[in-house]
Amino acid sequence: MKLESTTEDGGRIDSKTPPLVSIVTPAYNEEKYLSECIESVQAQTYSDWDYTIVNNCSTDRTLAIAKNHAARDRRIRVTTNDTFIPAIANLNTAFRRISPASKYCKMVLADDWMFPECLERMVALMEEHPSVGIVGAYGMQEHLVLWTGLPYPSTVVSGREICRQRLLGGPYVFGSATSVMFRSDLVRSRDPFYNESNVQADSEACFELLKNCDFGFVHQILTFSRDHRPESRLETSREFNTAAPGVLHELVAYGPRYLTPEEYTACFKATVLKYYDFLATNVLQRRHGKFWDYHKKKLRDEGIEFKYARLAYSLARRALRRFRFHSRSRTPQWGL
Repeated sequence: MKLESTTEDGGRIDSKTPPLVSIVTPAYNEEKYLSECIESVQAQTYSDWDYTIVNNCSTDRTLAIAKNHAARDRRIRVTTNDTFIPAIANLNTAFRRISPASKYCKMVLADDWMFPECLERMVALMEEHPSVGIVGAYGMQEHLVLWTGLPYPSTVVSGREICRQRLLGGPYVFGSATSVMFRSDLVRSRDPFYNESNVQADSEACFELLKNCDFGFVHQILTFSRDHRPESRLETSREFNTAAPGVLHELVAYGPRYLTPEEYTACFKATVLKYYDFLATNVLQRRHGKFWDYHKKKLRDEGIEFKYARLAYSLARRALRRFRFHSRSRTPQWGL
């Protein structure tokens, strides 16, 4: 089969031996969405792929749906875990199933899907730029376009520079597990691929890998993600705001690697201050004890002692800002 892929400048890449892409989908009780996910893989304009669905001991029709599709497409295979495992652990299990012959690998979560040109566009960019180890693109979540911010027509950025800009508050373009494609050798070099103790494991993996490769980006919407259900990890993230400690962890873990000492010191002070401002807001919302236990532990994990005096300072700053705002709003505006 001959591969013809569009490059970012509108040209074509021709190859007599198109690279194999291994696609994986970890699934647990996804009977409502799994068929749409699988069909999006089968609808790809790029056809040189194999596809493994990892069933995590589902109790609904997930396994039956996966097997039904596999029976009609020899590129699809289905495996089932012996016992139920946590979500991130199952993502790692799925990555262990990629073909040893694959050059690239792509995860698609079971309630997400890909637009038809996803594989073709990502493979084309990575084939044209062998230095790229991770490629991302715009994605949709319901009606929102996500992971914008990389200036057009920038398609290849130094991995170290994109990490540095992220730590300095720049755009988040790493996306999600569904929105990126990896070089398979990078995935094979890490076992487990994702840190199973970190809710933000997908961005952490990008920080780890991009020290030695470039980041590619396709300026096109290539994936779709749903606003996940109440029992999902996203809801846990919202309840505890796992993003706040995630940002702090990334800075502490990778700031010394990607930032100058002066940049790191300034970012560390600003990030800790912002974290306490966030905690001060939650004092007023009367959060439950588990919330405070979670965030105290996350601070300790980064070597930062939780201090009530600092929390009181942030509360006072918040009160002062509100006082000044209301004072200005009550001040008569005299005309000339």
